[in-house]
Amino acid sequence: MCGIAGWVSFGTDLTQRREVVDAMTATMACRGPDDSGTWVRPNVALGHRRLAIIDLPGGRQPMAEAGLAAMVYSGEAYNFTELRQELSQRGHKFETDSDTEVVLHGYLEWGDAVVDHLNGMYAFAIWDERDEKLVMIRDRMGIKPFYYYPTPDGVLFGSEPKAILANPLARKVVDTDGVRELMAMTKAPGWSLWKGMHEVGPGTIVTVDRSGIRTRTYWKLDAKQHTDDQETTVERVRELMTDIVHRQLIADVPRCVLLSGGLDSSAVTGLAAARLAEEGERLRTFSVDFLGQEENFKPDEVRDTPDSPYIRDVADLVGSDHKDVMLDPAALSDPEVRRKVLTARDIPAGLGDMDTSLYLLFKAIRAESTVALSGESADEVFGGYRWFHDEAAVNSGTFPWLAFRMGLTTERETLLREDVRSKLDLPAYIADQYRTAVAQVEYLDGESEQDRKMRTVCNLHLTRFVRMLLDRKDRASMAVGLEVRVPFCDHRLVEYVYNTPWSLKTFDGREKSLLRHATKHVLPASVRDRVKSPYPSTQDPGYAAALQQQAKEALTERDNPVFALVDRDWLHRASEVDPATMSSAQRSGIDRALDLYHWFDLYSPELRLD
Repeated sequence: MCGIAGWVSFGTDLTQRREVVDAMTATMACRGPDDSGTWVRPNVALGHRRLAIIDLPGGRQPMAEAGLAAMVYSGEAYNFTELRQELSQRGHKFETDSDTEVVLHGYLEWGDAVVDHLNGMYAFAIWDERDEKLVMIRDRMGIKPFYYYPTPDGVLFGSEPKAILANPLARKVVDTDGVRELMAMTKAPGWSLWKGMHEVGPGTIVTVDRSGIRTRTYWKLDAKQHTDDQETTVERVRELMTDIVHRQLIADVPRCVLLSGGLDSSAVTGLAAARLAEEGERLRTFSVDFLGQEENFKPDEVRDTPDSPYIRDVADLVGSDHKDVMLDPAALSDPEVRRKVLTARDIPAGLGDMDTSLYLLFKAIRAESTVALSGESADEVFGGYRWFHDEAAVNSGTFPWLAFRMGLTTERETLLREDVRSKLDLPAYIADQYRTAVAQVEYLDGESEQDRKMRTVCNLHLTRFVRMLLDRKDRASMAVGLEVRVPFCDHRLVEYVYNTPWSLKTFDGREKSLLRHATKHVLPASVRDRVKSPYPSTQDPGYAAALQQQAKEALTERDNPVFALVDRDWLHRASEVDPATMSSAQRSGIDRALDLYHWFDLYSPELRLD
């Protein structure tokens, strides 16, 4: 897992601009604390920061084959061993044991069709010296981030926007479209907060040469007939999950699993523990919790139970070496931690303690492990969120996560000034994004109305919602040099489960029926019967009180640029309510306002709202 950056210019001698590429690369030192390298030629410069996972001495980058191609690569190819054997049979010679060299030789053998051979998470750029072109490729699900910024004579690129913004050619401009999507939570394809910058789409290849920039989609969700019966389907999911977890445990550094006590992470934990036991190794697991949460827990709109009892049940069953990372309101509300999260994410996402706690959890894990497996994305794949099973949300005519009543997604624009809300016109924007997203969904001839409807809902989550969460997890983990792997994003599993009828996904009358039955052999009964509960959030009113105090301090700054967006009167009212009775929407609004406040200070963006 690493950070990549680069600059292609067909009108500038980049051998004279090495210091700029070095600066771009240095912005991602946290993504790659183990090594740094640059490769510069007249028309191209590549930069790399390395987090060593496989072949620690041999995987240095940028990696080049003289006169042919050079590459910077972030991610993992979980099938690199098989690919290496195939390429060796085709005459390729390898000097290292790294997957990076396998991917580079795969490109030399197959060109950009190498993507059809890869199983993994990756974002990589290859400069093909033979044709003087840059080829940028991102994994199918968009697990690894990748951005680019066209210039008059080429392109800038990087794993994160901050790498691109370190180049003087990139302007720190945020316009109406940028703010609109930031507030809307629809994850528009290719969106970047920064004007002129674009995201390399998941499953996409972007090619840059002297004639310009071209984009090709190499993978998308296709509708296919599912012919397996229930028993066969469950068995196939079990086979896939077992193979995926086994592959993703491969590393030359300490590994662990993120355990929340929910079905998803518990399934990964059970499968991983069984595999490591075969090798005589004990699995390590980590969880995040809040002081007093279990004793004082109160059910809310998305959480019925605290996580701790279920975590203990799983750890006891599999015999893992478990550690709880316990956090208090002071740690969660620390402005410096918030600023580190904002720097990691580059955007004021407004997720508050769910972002800071994730960052602090990963920081604690990194002291003991370098690779962590996560249960992320199972809800999108198997249909686990509560709004999948809420008729009002499913039939709302918009994105179900926006229709479902919860603090993070409802009333998101109430903190904005009235003139800003008018300019953004979020209802119209969201409606347009929804129409665009639904228009991309393919259906099977003869599908029932129910299956068409639920295929649409599943597609929206796999092409929109999950990408927000994957970006969040990647940025928070890589900010501390931790590689998080996501087994549920293996494209084989995604394709297979996506095409199972909704009746199969819910055959036992519950959410995620297929996953529950496919992994029940490694789960305690309590987890098999548990209702879906999302990533935890503190219920301590001390956190809300700390937010209010910080909001009051911000309000004393009459000329702070944050108030070009935030309604000062709204923030004042929210900072005066009783923290013990504060609504989740109010708390979320203050969190977002504070994110914006610190983001303006960290990035000094030029705001253009027309």
